Amino acid sequence: MRSSNHLIGLLNFFTFLLSIPILGGGIWLSSRANNTDCLKFLEWPLIVIGVSIMVVSLAGFAGACYRNTFLMWLYLFVMFFIIAALIGFIIFAYAVTDKGSGRPVMNRAYLDYYLQDYSGWLEERVASESYWSKISSCIRDSKICAKMGVSINGVPEAADMFYQRKLSPIQSGCCKPPTDCGFTYVNETIWTYEGGVVYNTDCNNWSNDQQQLCYSCNSCKAGVLGSLRKSWRKVSVINIIVLIILVIVYVVGCAAFRNNRRMDNDEPYGQARMTKAQPSWIHF
Repeated sequence: MRSSNHLIGLLNFFTFLLSIPILGGGIWLSSRANNTDCLKFLEWPLIVIGVSIMVVSLAGFAGACYRNTFLMWLYLFVMFFIIAALIGFIIFAYAVTDKGSGRPVMNRAYLDYYLQDYSGWLEERVASESYWSKISSCIRDSKICAKMGVSINGVPEAADMFYQRKLSPIQSGCCKPPTDCGFTYVNETIWTYEGGVVYNTDCNNWSNDQQQLCYSCNSCKAGVLGSLRKSWRKVSVINIIVLIILVIVYVVGCAAFRNNRRMDNDEPYGQARMTKAQPSWIHF
Protein backbone atom coordinates (compact mmCIF):
# COMPACT_ATOMS: atom_id res chain seq x y z
CA MET A 1 0.00 0.00 0.00
CA ARG A 2 3.04 2.29 0.30
CA SER A 3 2.99 2.77 -3.46
CA SER A 4 -0.63 3.96 -3.38
CA ASN A 5 0.43 7.59 -2.84
CA HIS A 6 2.59 7.53 -5.96
CA LEU A 7 -0.18 5.79 -7.90
CA ILE A 8 -2.88 8.25 -6.84
CA GLY A 9 -0.57 11.13 -7.72
CA LEU A 10 0.00 9.70 -11.19
CA LEU A 11 -3.70 8.97 -11.72
CA ASN A 12 -4.70 12.44 -10.59
CA PHE A 13 -2.27 14.00 -13.03
CA PHE A 14 -3.82 11.82 -15.74
CA THR A 15 -7.31 12.88 -14.59
CA PHE A 16 -6.21 16.50 -14.75
CA LEU A 17 -5.31 15.95 -18.40
CA LEU A 18 -8.64 14.22 -19.02
CA SER A 19 -10.54 17.18 -17.61
CA ILE A 20 -9.31 19.17 -20.61
CA PRO A 21 -11.54 17.23 -23.08
CA ILE A 22 -14.55 17.72 -20.76
CA LEU A 23 -13.87 21.45 -20.58
CA GLY A 24 -13.25 21.51 -24.32
CA GLY A 25 -16.51 19.64 -24.93
CA GLY A 26 -18.42 22.24 -22.91
CA ILE A 27 -16.78 25.08 -24.82
CA TRP A 28 -17.49 23.31 -28.13
CA LEU A 29 -21.17 22.89 -27.21
CA SER A 30 -21.31 26.53 -26.16
CA SER A 31 -19.93 27.61 -29.54
CA ARG A 32 -22.45 25.39 -31.33
CA ALA A 33 -25.22 26.85 -29.19
CA ASN A 34 -24.32 30.29 -30.52
CA ASN A 35 -23.71 29.36 -34.16
CA THR A 36 -25.05 25.93 -35.14
CA ASP A 37 -27.46 24.19 -32.75
CA CYS A 38 -28.79 27.57 -31.56
CA LEU A 39 -29.91 25.99 -28.29
CA LYS A 40 -28.16 26.53 -24.98
CA PHE A 41 -28.47 23.21 -23.19
CA LEU A 42 -26.39 22.37 -20.12
CA GLU A 43 -23.07 23.43 -21.62
CA TRP A 44 -22.26 25.56 -18.57
CA PRO A 45 -22.73 22.72 -16.05
CA LEU A 46 -20.36 20.66 -18.20
CA ILE A 47 -17.79 23.46 -18.15
CA VAL A 48 -18.15 23.75 -14.36
CA ILE A 49 -17.63 19.99 -13.97
CA GLY A 50 -14.51 20.14 -16.14
CA VAL A 51 -13.01 23.02 -14.12
CA SER A 52 -13.91 21.27 -10.85
CA ILE A 53 -12.15 18.08 -11.92
CA MET A 54 -9.07 20.16 -12.78
CA VAL A 55 -8.94 21.81 -9.36
CA VAL A 56 -9.75 18.67 -7.38
CA SER A 57 -7.20 16.63 -9.33
CA LEU A 58 -4.51 19.13 -8.38
CA ALA A 59 -5.59 18.90 -4.72
CA GLY A 60 -5.48 15.11 -4.87
CA PHE A 61 -2.08 15.19 -6.57
CA ALA A 62 -0.65 17.48 -3.88
CA GLY A 63 -2.26 15.50 -1.07
CA ALA A 64 -0.85 12.20 -2.35
CA CYS A 65 2.66 13.51 -3.04
CA TYR A 66 3.05 15.38 0.27
CA ARG A 67 0.93 12.99 2.35
CA ASN A 68 -1.30 15.90 3.35
CA THR A 69 -4.26 14.28 5.08
CA PHE A 70 -6.45 17.38 4.90
CA LEU A 71 -5.98 17.77 1.14
CA MET A 72 -6.69 14.08 0.61
CA TRP A 73 -9.84 14.30 2.74
CA LEU A 74 -10.97 17.39 0.81
CA TYR A 75 -10.16 15.65 -2.48
CA LEU A 76 -12.24 12.56 -1.61
CA PHE A 77 -15.13 14.62 -0.26
CA VAL A 78 -15.43 16.90 -3.31
CA MET A 79 -14.66 14.16 -5.85
CA PHE A 80 -17.58 12.11 -4.51
CA PHE A 81 -20.00 14.92 -5.42
CA ILE A 82 -18.32 15.51 -8.77
CA ILE A 83 -18.74 11.83 -9.69
CA ALA A 84 -22.38 11.92 -8.55
CA ALA A 85 -22.98 15.11 -10.57
CA LEU A 86 -21.33 13.64 -13.67
CA ILE A 87 -23.43 10.46 -13.39
CA GLY A 88 -26.61 12.51 -13.06
CA PHE A 89 -25.53 14.74 -15.93
CA ILE A 90 -24.90 11.78 -18.26
CA ILE A 91 -28.20 10.12 -17.36
CA PHE A 92 -30.16 13.33 -17.86
CA ALA A 93 -28.48 14.12 -21.19
CA TYR A 94 -29.23 10.62 -22.51
CA ALA A 95 -32.80 10.69 -21.18
CA VAL A 96 -33.77 13.98 -22.85
CA THR A 97 -32.09 13.09 -26.16
CA ASP A 98 -33.14 9.44 -26.22
CA LYS A 99 -36.07 9.61 -28.63
CA GLY A 100 -36.13 10.79 -32.20
CA SER A 101 -34.02 10.53 -35.32
CA GLY A 102 -34.24 11.39 -38.98
CA ARG A 103 -36.34 9.35 -41.39
CA PRO A 104 -34.77 7.91 -44.56
CA VAL A 105 -36.22 9.23 -47.83
CA MET A 106 -36.29 7.20 -51.02
CA ASN A 107 -33.68 8.30 -53.57
CA ARG A 108 -32.28 10.89 -51.16
CA ALA A 109 -28.98 10.86 -49.25
CA TYR A 110 -30.34 13.20 -46.56
CA LEU A 111 -32.93 12.48 -43.90
CA ASP A 112 -36.22 14.23 -43.19
CA TYR A 113 -37.11 15.24 -39.63
CA TYR A 114 -40.54 15.20 -37.97
CA LEU A 115 -41.36 16.76 -34.62
CA GLN A 116 -43.74 13.94 -33.67
CA ASP A 117 -40.73 11.59 -33.57
CA TYR A 118 -39.44 13.48 -30.53
CA SER A 119 -40.96 13.82 -27.09
CA GLY A 120 -40.16 14.78 -23.54
CA TRP A 121 -38.88 17.85 -21.75
CA LEU A 122 -36.47 18.97 -24.48
CA GLU A 123 -39.07 18.69 -27.25
CA GLU A 124 -41.55 20.76 -25.22
CA ARG A 125 -38.90 23.37 -24.56
CA VAL A 126 -37.94 23.71 -28.22
CA ALA A 127 -41.55 23.64 -29.45
CA SER A 128 -42.70 26.46 -27.12
CA GLU A 129 -43.33 29.60 -29.15
CA SER A 130 -41.48 31.94 -26.78
CA TYR A 131 -38.35 29.81 -26.90
CA TRP A 132 -38.59 28.95 -30.59
CA SER A 133 -38.61 32.61 -31.60
CA LYS A 134 -35.10 32.95 -30.14
CA ILE A 135 -33.89 29.73 -31.76
CA SER A 136 -35.27 30.55 -35.21
CA SER A 137 -33.76 34.03 -35.02
CA CYS A 138 -30.39 32.45 -34.21
CA ILE A 139 -30.67 30.06 -37.18
CA ARG A 140 -31.58 32.93 -39.48
CA ASP A 141 -28.67 35.05 -38.27
CA SER A 142 -26.23 32.15 -38.67
CA LYS A 143 -27.04 32.10 -42.42
CA ILE A 144 -26.75 28.33 -42.40
CA CYS A 145 -29.24 28.07 -45.27
CA ALA A 146 -27.48 30.68 -47.39
CA LYS A 147 -24.26 28.70 -47.03
CA MET A 148 -25.91 25.67 -48.66
CA GLY A 149 -25.75 27.24 -52.10
CA VAL A 150 -23.55 25.42 -54.62
CA SER A 151 -23.19 26.66 -58.19
CA ILE A 152 -21.34 25.29 -61.18
CA ASN A 153 -20.23 27.98 -63.63
CA GLY A 154 -22.79 30.30 -62.07
CA VAL A 155 -25.61 27.77 -62.43
CA PRO A 156 -27.20 26.15 -59.34
CA GLU A 157 -26.44 22.46 -59.00
CA ALA A 158 -28.94 20.07 -60.54
CA ALA A 159 -31.69 18.46 -58.48
CA ASP A 160 -30.10 15.00 -58.74
CA MET A 161 -26.87 16.34 -57.27
CA PHE A 162 -28.70 18.10 -54.44
CA TYR A 163 -30.65 14.94 -53.60
CA GLN A 164 -27.37 13.10 -53.01
CA ARG A 165 -26.02 15.66 -50.55
CA LYS A 166 -25.82 14.70 -46.86
CA LEU A 167 -27.48 17.65 -45.21
CA SER A 168 -27.22 18.44 -41.52
CA PRO A 169 -30.45 18.06 -39.50
CA ILE A 170 -30.96 21.83 -39.41
CA GLN A 171 -30.28 22.21 -43.15
CA SER A 172 -32.77 19.45 -43.93
CA GLY A 173 -35.45 20.65 -41.55
CA CYS A 174 -35.18 24.43 -41.90
CA CYS A 175 -33.77 25.21 -45.36
CA LYS A 176 -36.01 23.10 -47.59
CA PRO A 177 -39.62 21.89 -47.50
CA PRO A 178 -40.35 18.31 -46.34
CA THR A 179 -40.00 15.82 -49.17
CA ASP A 180 -43.57 14.58 -48.81
CA CYS A 181 -44.84 18.04 -49.81
CA GLY A 182 -43.91 17.20 -53.40
CA PHE A 183 -42.35 20.58 -54.17
CA THR A 184 -40.17 20.96 -57.26
CA TYR A 185 -36.52 21.85 -56.80
CA VAL A 186 -35.26 25.13 -58.30
CA ASN A 187 -32.22 25.61 -56.14
CA GLU A 188 -31.25 24.77 -52.56
CA THR A 189 -33.64 27.27 -50.96
CA ILE A 190 -36.21 27.90 -53.70
CA TRP A 191 -38.90 25.33 -54.43
CA THR A 192 -42.14 25.55 -56.42
CA TYR A 193 -45.49 23.99 -55.56
CA GLU A 194 -47.10 22.05 -58.39
CA GLY A 195 -50.48 21.56 -56.69
CA GLY A 196 -52.08 18.50 -55.22
CA VAL A 197 -53.28 17.26 -51.85
CA VAL A 198 -51.15 18.40 -48.91
CA TYR A 199 -51.11 16.28 -45.76
CA ASN A 200 -48.19 17.93 -43.97
CA THR A 201 -48.93 21.28 -42.30
CA ASP A 202 -45.31 22.31 -42.89
CA CYS A 203 -46.07 22.50 -46.61
CA ASN A 204 -48.20 25.58 -45.99
CA ASN A 205 -45.52 27.10 -43.76
CA TRP A 206 -42.82 26.94 -46.41
CA SER A 207 -41.85 30.23 -48.07
CA ASN A 208 -39.32 31.08 -50.78
CA ASP A 209 -38.65 34.29 -48.88
CA GLN A 210 -35.06 33.80 -47.77
CA GLN A 211 -35.89 35.34 -44.39
CA GLN A 212 -38.71 32.85 -43.82
CA LEU A 213 -38.02 29.53 -45.60
CA CYS A 214 -39.16 26.78 -43.19
CA TYR A 215 -38.12 28.52 -39.95
CA SER A 216 -41.71 28.26 -38.66
CA CYS A 217 -42.01 24.59 -39.63
CA ASN A 218 -42.16 21.71 -37.17
CA SER A 219 -39.51 20.04 -39.31
CA CYS A 220 -37.14 22.87 -38.42
CA LYS A 221 -37.78 22.30 -34.71
CA ALA A 222 -37.15 18.59 -35.26
CA GLY A 223 -33.93 19.43 -37.10
CA VAL A 224 -32.68 21.42 -34.12
CA LEU A 225 -33.48 18.49 -31.82
CA GLY A 226 -31.72 16.10 -34.20
CA SER A 227 -28.63 18.32 -34.33
CA LEU A 228 -28.59 18.65 -30.55
CA ARG A 229 -28.92 14.89 -30.14
CA LYS A 230 -25.90 14.24 -32.37
CA SER A 231 -23.79 16.83 -30.56
CA TRP A 232 -24.63 15.51 -27.11
CA ARG A 233 -24.08 11.87 -28.00
CA LYS A 234 -20.53 12.74 -29.12
CA VAL A 235 -19.80 14.56 -25.86
CA SER A 236 -21.41 11.83 -23.75
CA VAL A 237 -18.92 9.24 -25.02
CA ILE A 238 -16.07 11.33 -23.59
CA ASN A 239 -17.98 11.87 -20.35
CA ILE A 240 -18.52 8.14 -19.83
CA ILE A 241 -14.83 7.35 -20.38
CA VAL A 242 -13.78 10.06 -17.92
CA LEU A 243 -16.39 8.85 -15.41
CA ILE A 244 -14.94 5.32 -15.41
CA ILE A 245 -11.44 6.66 -14.84
CA LEU A 246 -12.66 8.98 -12.07
CA VAL A 247 -14.25 6.06 -10.22
CA ILE A 248 -10.98 4.09 -10.44
CA VAL A 249 -9.01 7.09 -9.19
CA TYR A 250 -11.50 7.60 -6.38
CA VAL A 251 -11.14 4.00 -5.17
CA VAL A 252 -7.33 4.25 -5.19
CA GLY A 253 -7.64 7.63 -3.48
CA CYS A 254 -9.56 6.05 -0.62
CA ALA A 255 -6.74 3.52 -0.21
CA ALA A 256 -4.13 6.31 -0.25
CA PHE A 257 -6.12 8.27 2.34
CA ARG A 258 -6.14 5.27 4.68
CA ASN A 259 -2.42 4.86 4.11
CA ASN A 260 -1.79 8.51 4.99
CA ARG A 261 -3.79 8.23 8.20
CA ARG A 262 -1.87 5.12 9.21
CA MET A 263 1.42 6.93 8.64
CA ASP A 264 0.19 9.97 10.58
CA ASN A 265 -0.55 7.64 13.49
CA ASP A 266 2.94 6.12 13.21
CA GLU A 267 1.54 2.67 12.47
CA PRO A 268 4.12 0.50 10.65
CA TYR A 269 2.81 -0.98 7.44
CA GLY A 270 1.30 -4.42 8.01
CA GLN A 271 1.17 -4.13 11.79
CA ALA A 272 -2.02 -5.31 13.38
CA ARG A 273 -4.11 -2.62 15.01
CA MET A 274 -4.62 -4.68 18.17
CA THR A 275 -2.29 -7.12 19.82
CA LYS A 276 -3.23 -9.29 22.73
CA ALA A 277 -1.40 -8.24 25.87
CA GLN A 278 0.68 -10.90 27.53
CA PRO A 279 -0.49 -11.63 31.12
CA SER A 280 1.95 -10.19 33.66
CA TRP A 281 1.92 -13.34 35.80
CA ILE A 282 3.46 -15.53 33.15
CA HIS A 283 7.20 -15.91 33.62
CA PHE A 284 9.71 -17.97 31.79
